[in-house]
Amino acid sequence: MRKRPYIIIDEQIPYLEGITQQHAQIERLPYPMIVTERVRKADALLIRTRTRCSACLLTGSPVSFIGSPAIGTDHIDLDYCASAGIKVVNAPGCNAGAVVQYVFTSLVMCAALKGIDLCGKSMGIIGVGNVGSKVTRLAKQLGMKLLLNDPPRALAEGSQGFCELNYLLKHADVVTLHVPLDPSTQGMAGSDFFANMQEGACFINTSRGGVVDERALRSAVTRLGGIVLDVWQGEPDICVETLKTTDIATPHIAGYSVEGKRNASQTVVRALAAHFDWKDLLEYTVDLPPACHVPAHLLFKQCFPIMEEDERLRKAPERFEEHRNNYIFRREWTPEQYKRLNLCTL
Repeated sequence: MRKRPYIIIDEQIPYLEGITQQHAQIERLPYPMIVTERVRKADALLIRTRTRCSACLLTGSPVSFIGSPAIGTDHIDLDYCASAGIKVVNAPGCNAGAVVQYVFTSLVMCAALKGIDLCGKSMGIIGVGNVGSKVTRLAKQLGMKLLLNDPPRALAEGSQGFCELNYLLKHADVVTLHVPLDPSTQGMAGSDFFANMQEGACFINTSRGGVVDERALRSAVTRLGGIVLDVWQGEPDICVETLKTTDIATPHIAGYSVEGKRNASQTVVRALAAHFDWKDLLEYTVDLPPACHVPAHLLFKQCFPIMEEDERLRKAPERFEEHRNNYIFRREWTPEQYKRLNLCTL
């Protein structure tokens, strides 16, 4: 009889009910307990971004598969995994809809707080991949002017439609980051970045905390018209001084929607099924109930009550991880609701 693989799964990953004890021996753990001693007996890991999959964690283990239901892989040593024959699967684009909802909900709320009229404003989108492309489409639908910066895409596709970073910063009323964290983006939003931004512009970061030099951001607060942060340096131990400079602050939950989590888990389970030849899970699907009806004028407020999350974080920033883990996944806008967002903005 074929041996069932032993799989360690972060207890915070939802929608994995299809993987049963018939498929594998399963141990669900909080991320601080996913350590070398336990991993040494694991055949596969399903982890979140909090677990650093390095050679230190993996050396000497039988792990042959790492699944991470997240858009990035900066928490995984891909070179080591390739050399050790470990298959790595993530879920790029899985939560793009949720992040788009976050960006525009936070922008509308920030504009309301500041008394800013968004009509005719320009949005600078840095990183036009899975998420950035969807942000672009909605910004265009809402009548915003677009400035796009994505050097890899510009190099591959030609410069038409893209602009240089400094040009974007000087002319955008809103700057939103959607880049991966890698050596080319580490600390990219530093002193020069903020000095080049148009005075009174709004800054939004939902990508990775390490992309922003928070000391430079704090120094630039008097020049900026609004600051929205969902990701932070040193998470979960965030800097309270940085928190104080923000207009809207949340505990890394921009991508935390029911649909986003479902999409990510489906992607990882299907890849895991292919890896271990579980034919019954190759098309693994999680059905969701219909979303509730929301009046058009409440789509930016009721679907995602972002200011409630802001209040929770400000009251107890030391409980960042608890806020994040206990966040109740929201529903994303439906296609029909997207069509009505123009009315909400007006």
